[in-house]
Amino acid sequence: MTRPLALAALCLALPALAQAQTARQCAPRDDVVALLADQYGEARQAMGLAANNVVVELFANADSGSWTITGTTATGLTCLIASGEAYQALAEKLLPGQGT
Repeated sequence: MTRPLALAALCLALPALAQAQTARQCAPRDDVVALLADQYGEARQAMGLAANNVVVELFANADSGSWTITGTTATGLTCLIASGEAYQALAEKLLPGQGT
């Protein structure tokens, strides 16, 4: 499964996963955002709406390269989906024939 498809599948499952997660992986959104800012210097770079009204957000620190993807349910519970390093902001345009 390609990375975008795998991430999409994970986002679809997030509401069910959120119920099974420990407090360590999920918390109220304000707490998660504060943790990402305070400990990693990460700020929101992008966001979108996934299935089941889950808000998916990308937080990153352009200086250190750390990044985190979160999903927030309609109840305000935010869960960590993925994190990593070597973040780079891109503004790519589609090449001819690559889109509609």
